[in-house]
Amino acid sequence: MRAGLIRMNRIKEINFTDAVAIVEPGVFIAELKSAVRAQKLFYPPDPASMKDCTIGGNVATNAGGPRCLKYGVTRNYVIGLEVVLANGDVMRTGGRVHKNKTGFDLIGLFVGSEGMLGVVTEITLRLLPFPPARATLSAAFATASQAAEAVQSIFAAGFLPSALEIADHLTLDAARRDLGEKIVPEGNAHLLVDLDGQEESVRSEAAAIRELIEMRKPNALQIANGEADCEKLWALRRQFSNSLRATGLTKLNEDVVVPRSHLVDLMEFAEKLQVKHGFPIACFGHAGDGNIHVNIMADRYSRDAAVRTKVERALDDLFAQVLAWGGVITGEHGIGLAKKRWWPEAASGVARDLHRRLKHVLDPDGILNPGKFL
Repeated sequence: MRAGLIRMNRIKEINFTDAVAIVEPGVFIAELKSAVRAQKLFYPPDPASMKDCTIGGNVATNAGGPRCLKYGVTRNYVIGLEVVLANGDVMRTGGRVHKNKTGFDLIGLFVGSEGMLGVVTEITLRLLPFPPARATLSAAFATASQAAEAVQSIFAAGFLPSALEIADHLTLDAARRDLGEKIVPEGNAHLLVDLDGQEESVRSEAAAIRELIEMRKPNALQIANGEADCEKLWALRRQFSNSLRATGLTKLNEDVVVPRSHLVDLMEFAEKLQVKHGFPIACFGHAGDGNIHVNIMADRYSRDAAVRTKVERALDDLFAQVLAWGGVITGEHGIGLAKKRWWPEAASGVARDLHRRLKHVLDPDGILNPGKFL
């Protein structure tokens, strides 16, 4: 199925007046973003893997990325779908209008359904005007608490950046070994703040946020303006995953989400898990919405069943604590197979039963993505 969909890779239409794009599921996100930008339009969701992931996959998992803090996730931009149901029927729902309340929200049902309710063959996306100005602030701190305080001060002052990213000391140490000391600022926590909009507003907001960050005594602070210079600061963030993989350990990325008030608690809890279970655990991700990628770094994971069992014990502890804080075990990646074991703890009995009934109605023979968490 995936091999067939990847060949459905046409951008059928980009319409500036209607502010929509009509695409097939195999279109890569980076290609889509570039194509709409050429027409001065903007598709905000920006997963780190945008060069390698498709819009169909993003629809299946309701993917987001750093910019979802300000702009929302994939679901907020899908306004029309063509879906092939399990019985062969082709359903079209929604269209190219930006507001629509005709019946139930069937689009919302299929976005994030992990391919278990139907096969999406065409997607209509709403687009925004491309923001003409951009600024990025990169700050390093001695502690994660200082970085988190800077985040809260930005929100308290009434600012809503397009992205707010944080990284812990293990992530930064891996980046230093991989990329070199000069590229990675000195400190145990890193904060990246992105702003976009009109020139004057971006300039004034960047100056005000700089003052807020400086009050937290950063080890280092850089500001970039314009797309090219901002991307130079973002290059470090985009390399975090590769730098962790370069350690030679197996990187097991858990995309948990906690309420923002538990951001530092989560990073401190990860350090306790390291001590208890013996794995290095690196945390980085979306500080603005509490979606932190907790990466368990395991040696001999593929070759040693005992190591895999130890990892599952660590995940038991991680997910139990995240749920106790009112968080969720996945913000973007989905349940699939990897988190199937924890599905009963992650959703109530009533919710799980409703999932099963919806699945049975739309796919009574279980032919769509069989074996996944339902």
